[in-house]
Amino acid sequence: MIRFLSIRLLQAIPVLIVMSMITFVIIQAPPGDYADYIRSQMITQGNATTAAADIAAAQYREQHGLNDPMVIQYLRWVGGIVLHGDFGHSFYYNKPVSEVVGERLPRTLLLALACHFFASLFGITFGILAATRQYSWTDTILSFVSFLGMTIPRFLLALIILYVLAFKLNVQELGSFYSSRYGGQPYWLGFLDFNWAKLWNLIEHVWPVVFIATLGGLAYNMRVMRGNLLDTLNQQYVETARAKGLPEHRVIMRHAVPNALHPLVAYQGVILPYMLTGEIEVAIVFSLATVGPAIVGSMGLGDVYVTATLLLVLGATLIIGNIIADLLLAVLDPRIRVGSD
Repeated sequence: MIRFLSIRLLQAIPVLIVMSMITFVIIQAPPGDYADYIRSQMITQGNATTAAADIAAAQYREQHGLNDPMVIQYLRWVGGIVLHGDFGHSFYYNKPVSEVVGERLPRTLLLALACHFFASLFGITFGILAATRQYSWTDTILSFVSFLGMTIPRFLLALIILYVLAFKLNVQELGSFYSSRYGGQPYWLGFLDFNWAKLWNLIEHVWPVVFIATLGGLAYNMRVMRGNLLDTLNQQYVETARAKGLPEHRVIMRHAVPNALHPLVAYQGVILPYMLTGEIEVAIVFSLATVGPAIVGSMGLGDVYVTATLLLVLGATLIIGNIIADLLLAVLDPRIRVGSD
């Protein structure tokens, strides 16, 4: 198992390097940079003439190395990460990128993991119910819920809920994790100074994000579990267990479900990044202070190092998710465990 984990981690290194290159090239492809944003702000606000704004933008590029070739900028960024753990300096936030990521990434991961937990729990449960009651009303209703979760765009559902909350229910203080009396955006979601009133206030603010992201993951998990379990229930060893007189619930839970979980566990390597992107989409609509709005804002302003670091971190979650899925599959299936050793 240790050898298997070591190989997977070593294989992840070149993938991350290639991913960082592609990411850096893509975000540098559009014309303009942060100096252009400064220039436009100076002209729009009337603080300087066009000529003075051009001079200020040119000086900013020279000072921050934005005139350097893309390869030099990339090597400077990667070299800082490898040698010093320095992800660069944010032009817009005017502080190290690591601080920007450190403020927003924990919130994003906690919400995404919560969504992933609920999607897996309810998705697997509903999949078992649908498979064991095939073509019944239960199966029909659950399949319809799964169809809605897979077809309705998450951003559209977020816009609908936002419209209802803001204009129909007159809900105040949208776009924050807490009410203003709790400070709005505390670090680590305020879990370090936990109390029940604060927890309920958090739920009141983030439930749309959790609900929408969970719905999509639940739909995928349920469909995969339903299909796998239906195939497994037709296997000979399941019929043999029934022929031996075992109760039906024991046949399903002890023999069919564990084997039906194998493809679903492997699928978790994809569903975790899916939940993460789902949380990001909804957070952008609700303007929550997570990774999503930071990516959109930094890309629009040309804050290169913030965008590159955040996209690199999100890409790394895909690799980590697949490694975790492989480990869980090895724990679940002794054949894989023996093969890896």
